[in-house]
Amino acid sequence: MASIGFNDSDLLDLQRRLVILRVGLLLVVALLALRLWHLQIREGPYYRDLSENNRTRSVVLEPARGLIFDRNGVLLANNVPSFALYVTLEDVKDRPALVAQLASLLNLEPEVIQKKLSTGKGSKLQPRKVKDRLTLREATLIESHRLDLPGVMIQVESQRNYPGGPVAAHLLGYVGEVSADQLEKADFADLHQGSVVGQYGVEKWFDRQVRGRAGQKSVEVDALGHEKRAVVSDKPVAGDDLYLTIDARLQKTAEDLLGEESGAIVALDPTNGDILAMASRPGFDPNMLSKELTNKQWVEIVQNERRPLNNRATQGQYPPGSTFKVVMAAAALESNTVTPSTMVRCNGGYQFGNRLFHDWKQGGHGSVDMNEALIHSCDVYFYTVGQRMGIDTIAEYAKQFGLGQETGVELPSERVGIVPSTAWKQKARNQPWYPGETISAAIGQGYVTVTPLQMASVIGTVANDGLSIKPRLVQAVMNRATGERAEFPPTVRGKVAVKPATIALIKEALADVVTKGTATRAKSSLVTIGGKTGTAQTAALRTGPEKDIPKKLRDHAWFVAFAPVEAPRIAVAVLAEHMGHGGSAAAPLAKDVIEAYVKAYPEVLNGVPTGGRSKSADARPKT
Repeated sequence: MASIGFNDSDLLDLQRRLVILRVGLLLVVALLALRLWHLQIREGPYYRDLSENNRTRSVVLEPARGLIFDRNGVLLANNVPSFALYVTLEDVKDRPALVAQLASLLNLEPEVIQKKLSTGKGSKLQPRKVKDRLTLREATLIESHRLDLPGVMIQVESQRNYPGGPVAAHLLGYVGEVSADQLEKADFADLHQGSVVGQYGVEKWFDRQVRGRAGQKSVEVDALGHEKRAVVSDKPVAGDDLYLTIDARLQKTAEDLLGEESGAIVALDPTNGDILAMASRPGFDPNMLSKELTNKQWVEIVQNERRPLNNRATQGQYPPGSTFKVVMAAAALESNTVTPSTMVRCNGGYQFGNRLFHDWKQGGHGSVDMNEALIHSCDVYFYTVGQRMGIDTIAEYAKQFGLGQETGVELPSERVGIVPSTAWKQKARNQPWYPGETISAAIGQGYVTVTPLQMASVIGTVANDGLSIKPRLVQAVMNRATGERAEFPPTVRGKVAVKPATIALIKEALADVVTKGTATRAKSSLVTIGGKTGTAQTAALRTGPEKDIPKKLRDHAWFVAFAPVEAPRIAVAVLAEHMGHGGSAAAPLAKDVIEAYVKAYPEVLNGVPTGGRSKSADARPKT
């Protein structure tokens, strides 16, 4: 029997193989250890989060917006509980089917839901808001179909509410869901799809202060993504409160006075710039605009020919008509174009070249000085002084009174109107200025346009002896967390370069306008009022009685006023669109606003004599 053995070469070969095997085993063990280190140590947090997200979701908790009050603490905007519907895309296996179900249950267009689910850049684990302000019936329907709606969650949130409905709507504004375009901007970088922001009015201007800071909670969910229990919660921080300068009672009075007519009424305190009321008609209900609107509903609003979203007080640009004569009087006297006693003969028209510029009073006013020209609103007088001054001198003083520029009020999209000059026309029209155009500008027609807020500021500057105070709408912001109230002090814009004697002459004439001039319907038995009427032409010269002229072609009615004459505390501008003459249509509205203010704040009459009603108070003179 032969023996089996290994020679030296076979033994060496076997040893080499054993070494290779050992090294291979060591490499495999090392690779396994390295992989375990990579998975458990380096990538451990990622996989822990992934595992956690299989059972938890991060839900944003929307903050309550700050409250808005009037100057006396009357609540103008608050928050009420509401239901909002969210969808977590990670839990949705069949998106088209879910969209169809939600559209049927909520009576929404599928395209609207699809757009909501596609908006935003967040992860699929981030819930997307599909609809807020669900009714109780809608919320109940969703809950009853909960098992058929994976990824759907109903969250209780606060929704904006305006107790007064349309009252002060143009001031307060409204809120809405942040748009995709807004999310791209730096001001909204900390927000997410579904966040609610101010879209108009002070809601927009003070959005950062009022919106608050969102919170967050982690919720444990079941296999369908439905919430089982909250795990962690980071409470939201409510926004700060705003205190406006307006008086809610006076605001409603002004809006009621306008009624269904289009126009604006602005009342402010000339001593500090506080806006006491700012009415614009027609209006809108911010409660309706703060909820989700269909495209059809939105188009109906923005295409409404009466433009209810337009704040006529700050965005309406109108010829000021004869109210501009207040500025003209200051310019004429300060430029030494005339003296207070300079007489101008008015025969009912002013001939310039081949054209006759008519006075509003057929037959004219006879010989008048500055005082009488203001009292009786003599057009020929101001045609004459305007032509003597020239357009650039007129423009210089108009700008000193704040025309042609923003007032600085805390509202978005304020318009500035037009103060024409030779430089303006060359730039805007690429044409020279013609002397005949100065004649129209001298009585607030032609290219001259203003806003009602600007004219309230002009008459307030006159009432305040030439000191111009920036109009302000917000008195203070109160920090909700600390209770600290940050006040906004009045801001002086400057003093017009007009001598005290000139201001005194103008104020005296404006007081006479009410007692014996074109605004006797503004005369009050409660308080002395000074003011100036205006009738702004909106179309070319027409013939025939006014009643036969279509309303949309009739003149705008103006009246600017201040009271008490001896120590003014309120300045008012009234613009009534297509209502005819300022003395008959606008002056009585200003009187009612002033009397309402005096009744609410009788202390403004301390030491001030009251006015008396004259027998001619019911006369209807034309401006």
